[in-house]
Amino acid sequence: MAAALKNALAHPIHSNKRNSQYRPPPINEEQKEREKRFVLDFQNKNISACPDTNTSDVKERALGAASKQLRVQDFDLVKTLGTGTFARVWLSRFRGQTSECKSKVFALKILRKVDIIRLKQIEHIRNERNTLAAVAGHPFITTMITSFSDKDSLYMILDYCPGGEVFTYLRRQKKFEPETARFYAAEIVLILEFLHDVKGIAYRDMKPENILLDAEGHVKLVDFGFAKKLLNKETYTLCGTPEYLAPEVIRNSGHGTAVDWWAFGILVYEFLVGQPPFWDKNPMKIYEQICGGKIRYPQSMAPDARDIIAGLCKVNPAQRLGNLTDGSAGVKNHPYFKTIDWDALYHRRKKGPILPEIKHAADTSCFDEYEDAPEKKSVYTSDMAEKYDKEFKDF
Repeated sequence: MAAALKNALAHPIHSNKRNSQYRPPPINEEQKEREKRFVLDFQNKNISACPDTNTSDVKERALGAASKQLRVQDFDLVKTLGTGTFARVWLSRFRGQTSECKSKVFALKILRKVDIIRLKQIEHIRNERNTLAAVAGHPFITTMITSFSDKDSLYMILDYCPGGEVFTYLRRQKKFEPETARFYAAEIVLILEFLHDVKGIAYRDMKPENILLDAEGHVKLVDFGFAKKLLNKETYTLCGTPEYLAPEVIRNSGHGTAVDWWAFGILVYEFLVGQPPFWDKNPMKIYEQICGGKIRYPQSMAPDARDIIAGLCKVNPAQRLGNLTDGSAGVKNHPYFKTIDWDALYHRRKKGPILPEIKHAADTSCFDEYEDAPEKKSVYTSDMAEKYDKEFKDF
């Protein structure tokens, strides 16, 4: 149990319990129907946060804005798509919809407040929600259509990516064909260009498990819990997956968006080889290898692929491709991407090289099976609500 929660229980705040109890906003049926229609219409709209789109435009479209009318009771929870230590993601649809809307499904992420507090993940969750709102609509980032909350939980309605994780396809194929790797690498470059140059956000958790495929075989980056808006400052938080951590993160010397270009180099290597360049059963050995920065390349790897990985995986971030004076343009102009039409790619003018076998909109065959959620759950008390609910106001 987190120290903050222990303290809250050991020294309860004495107040009027009647006033501290959760009271949902009154239901405005007309407004609720408008919000439902917005969510249902999302799939039919060509909404994208182009690189020159500013945050105010996103707000005007209401994409990513919090709902005050939606309730979890408005949804049918069809099947679990994934679970975490404090979250469960459900394939869901609106309850009682007509047959024409039955095919409109979404990923509903449910996060229990008491677990978020117990695991000290408040900042993590706030970062994820607010970052997703800021980037909503980008063609290669999962779109948070809206969010809402109730007494016990927080909710995010996300677009459903039926293709599952890129990680699954990579393990199935052992490694990607060079053109497949190049295509997906190029889409990720467009994501990082947008996050870094337009939004000033470091993603900080790049790995195949956080990249999904949509029905047309395009990537969708998910899980923005480690993302952070840097405002031209460095941060010192140790976060990420061991094999993908940049040397400056391990050394705790302060880091910025350059960590994403390092991780991108590791990702391209894993796409082409089938495993990351630095690996050991002991994470400390991995860290030693990373800080040494010596990468072994298979003889079969093309010279331009080897060169871009070497440029991205410079131990010194000041020398790292993507973090030089030409920024992301330096990555896009590298010979490895000479065959990429960046404009056509951004506007998704052709389907991806791997097309998931999707039979219908609600097909979940690309996802694993999960056990039912446990029935016994910790109680989010009135005292906890009084102390912590202000932290969840953005929902």
